[in-house]
Amino acid sequence: MLRIVNRPLAGWGMTYGPPGDGPFPTVMVLHGSEGAWSGYSYLTAAILAAHGFLTFPIGYSQGGNVWNAGNIVDVPLDRTVEALGVLRALPITGRVGLYGVSRGAEHALLVTSLMARDAMSGLPDAVAVHAAPDVICGAFVGAEWRDAGDPGWQAWDPARRAWTWRGTSDGLPPTTAIEIERYRGPLYLSHGLQDAIWSAAMTMRLRDRLHRHGLDPEVHLLADQGHVPEGEGENAHHRRLIAFLHRTLGV
Repeated sequence: MLRIVNRPLAGWGMTYGPPGDGPFPTVMVLHGSEGAWSGYSYLTAAILAAHGFLTFPIGYSQGGNVWNAGNIVDVPLDRTVEALGVLRALPITGRVGLYGVSRGAEHALLVTSLMARDAMSGLPDAVAVHAAPDVICGAFVGAEWRDAGDPGWQAWDPARRAWTWRGTSDGLPPTTAIEIERYRGPLYLSHGLQDAIWSAAMTMRLRDRLHRHGLDPEVHLLADQGHVPEGEGENAHHRRLIAFLHRTLGV
């Protein structure tokens, strides 16, 4: 019988994983602009937990509730680094990776690149992202979100910043390249070619930049998929993702 065990992570939330004492390959799951309340990152965590991973879906957006996604404004990336350290200290933890989709993908790439730039210890042992941008994006306020064409729709305000590092957003304005080429560990990139929200050209630019730096990420461009994989495409995406995480994080 399939079992997933939830274990409290004091001060942070819950982890999900197999029964037993481990150590287990571990994945921190980073949600997108839908926020932690949507449950999407928890669904992803449960899928990974069912395949033998200890997972931690971290909620990093500010505020929000079941009707409102919350904000990605001046989010301290240092907190993510702290959470990685907390995960590594667990007796049931093995190697630790990051997985994020959309703004979570941006988060994963950005925090990894900053840790690598600053020669910090505790870098993720692998990073996997879907629908990632190649540059830093602007702040997101859930209560202000409208579909294009709706009354009140507006483009991102480039003066509002999404992230901070070491207490400041200086150096992290929108359109700044995410220098993930500084990271030398295993990297997984995927993107739907029919994505109407964030163009797959961003992942192609990441791939090409990594190649120019002598790196060889695993890249999957999904011909018939949009921003988030659906149907059999979702099943295939999870098979590839799980294979990558088992190969790079397996104990």
